Amino acid sequence: MARGLILGAQTRTTSTLLSASVAGFSISPTKCRTSISSPKYLPSTRSFCKCSHAQAVEHLIDMNKYREAFSRRMAMAGLKPHHHIALGVSGGPDSMALCVLTAGWKTGGYNGTGESGEFIDGLLAIIVDHGLRRESEEEADIVRRRVSDMGIRCEIVHCDWLEGRPKPGHLQEAARDMRYQLFQKVCFQHQIGVLLIAHHADDQAELFILRLSRNSGVLGLAGMAFASQIFSSHAYSYDKYLENHAILLVRPLLDFSKEDMYKICLGGQRDWVEDPTNRNPLFVRNRIRMSLGALPSSSFKSELQAVISTCRRTRSYVEHICSNLIHETLTIKDQGYAVIDLEILNPSKIEDMCLSKFLALVLQFISQRQRPIRGSTSKLLLDYIRTFPCKTSLTAAGCYLCPAPGSRGTKALVCCSVDCPLPSKMEFFQTHSNGEQRHCVPNLEQIIADAKSYADHIVPDASELLLGMTSGSVLTEAKRLNMLSESTCRNILLLQREEHKHFKLDTEVTSDYQSMREVECVSLSPSEPLQPGQICYFMNRFCVTWKLSQGIDGAFPEGVLCDRSLGGESWNEHCSSCVIGDKRVAEVRHMIESDWLYLAKLSEGLSLGNLQQERVLVETKTQQNMGKTILCSDYGRLSAKRALLSLKSVPVAARRSLPVLVSSDGKLLSIPSINFNLCPCLTVSSVFKPKVPLGGGYSSFL
Repeated sequence: MARGLILGAQTRTTSTLLSASVAGFSISPTKCRTSISSPKYLPSTRSFCKCSHAQAVEHLIDMNKYREAFSRRMAMAGLKPHHHIALGVSGGPDSMALCVLTAGWKTGGYNGTGESGEFIDGLLAIIVDHGLRRESEEEADIVRRRVSDMGIRCEIVHCDWLEGRPKPGHLQEAARDMRYQLFQKVCFQHQIGVLLIAHHADDQAELFILRLSRNSGVLGLAGMAFASQIFSSHAYSYDKYLENHAILLVRPLLDFSKEDMYKICLGGQRDWVEDPTNRNPLFVRNRIRMSLGALPSSSFKSELQAVISTCRRTRSYVEHICSNLIHETLTIKDQGYAVIDLEILNPSKIEDMCLSKFLALVLQFISQRQRPIRGSTSKLLLDYIRTFPCKTSLTAAGCYLCPAPGSRGTKALVCCSVDCPLPSKMEFFQTHSNGEQRHCVPNLEQIIADAKSYADHIVPDASELLLGMTSGSVLTEAKRLNMLSESTCRNILLLQREEHKHFKLDTEVTSDYQSMREVECVSLSPSEPLQPGQICYFMNRFCVTWKLSQGIDGAFPEGVLCDRSLGGESWNEHCSSCVIGDKRVAEVRHMIESDWLYLAKLSEGLSLGNLQQERVLVETKTQQNMGKTILCSDYGRLSAKRALLSLKSVPVAARRSLPVLVSSDGKLLSIPSINFNLCPCLTVSSVFKPKVPLGGGYSSFL
């Protein structure tokens, strides 16, 4: 929870506010706050406002209008009242308004409470206590009681700052990251697939000015998605059924203003929290919010929202085009690389904006680096892909691009480049062997399908959009289309220039935090030890696991002379010592050139005839152990021959990102993507399953 103060139950802080709102029907949030004498001195407390007089103005607030608009938005997201839904709740007017509308929508009633005082089925509010102050726990409990009074079950989760409290310059971003991690964790625990967040139209306006000051293009100026999938940074496996867990994040209040939030709270007779730190000009969002609030023009907000709406329709159109291009021109291989058919793509006929977004989606999927691709890198990729036929290679955005072998430049390979900064740290997790099958996101696929069906009927006309517009030309074009008046355009430019002055300082302040979040470069050295039966995510792309079998029945290929008599020993015990070593662990790294050279040498080892002569000499136990090792080598040799044939089908550029299993002393044990195993008892699995799917998952900018 942010900074706060608990006001007494008998406090009547809103009486003045309510009297004013009845007369002018205008809600001013500042009247609910403790007074602020100077922006340099900000109280460290939050005001817990009471709506004890809300019934006096409830009849003046058309709650039916808000309920109907909210229901339409929920239908656009593919949501129905029976779905299980979580709410992100801070206690402020935005999230409390979200609680009011969601509870009413769920129950089909207007009071937003369950029957007989019971909790509403399938609705959970998540309250995050950031734990940055001593009072935060008490404040979270007050918000919990208020939300529970609405018939909404609540869960308070606490932040564990394992690396220490965030520095002031990084506080908001670090708190946001932690908050969403906890939201996802709670949703998975309760098997909830949908999370509602209370972002509204004023938040979109702030983001528009912020991104305009950072020279974002039209796609960035579209702001926050109405609905999008967010993926967990952790992997889960149940009964070896691997899932990339995602939840659907929905913002159903994007059509509502901040003033609407207060009206909904008043109309629903619900209390809220006012946070004075939201007026601290040290934070960029707060500066923009106060600047927007100071503008006198009544038409400014409506005109700005019209521009944002056009940007959003433009982004919807671009993403629709990219979805078609992915379906028609792209092939994803099991070895972790992609092939783009340039003849079908016909890059010269595609708008720059659509082609850039298509390339960004492909490269982000292959590299699993979800940072945006922009500026000079985007232009470099456009120039490269439009050179037909493709004759050269290019390294960009964590990927290596080159002509596909045998295509004469009509197809391009997109491979993960291990020479670029990539997520090299492995994540480990265990399978559940109790036969339990869990689906943490029930109904999610159907929800998304319903939402897509709705969106397919409203694909905008390209002639009404801002295609090809840069950040500098968006306002000019909007003014030409009569979306912006001269005064509104001038005010937006003033806000842009004012915020741009702070940009350099903000960049310097946050540079340390960003550098901490940068992924490490992949090293040629092996990774952390991998235990038998354990599963790891390698480079966020491959799920790798291994084990040693107890026997060898059916494991040897035809042509290997196999004597299964081991004098009382098991092949598992033998291979643990001669293949894995005393540590009984293996390690994972990416493939290097010496690996396929080793395969070539291994395939040219002893002939079967020589091996048979040597095995006649096996008499003692020591000699018997030598025979076992020779037999493993014979198996490895034939496996290497088969693997070399498979390797020919994998382009050289794509080989380097394949996962390889090695022993603790660096001995090559397996390259599972091409079915090479050194030992008959060694079973290794590698599945190309990136954490974030192609296209970044479902998103909607309706």
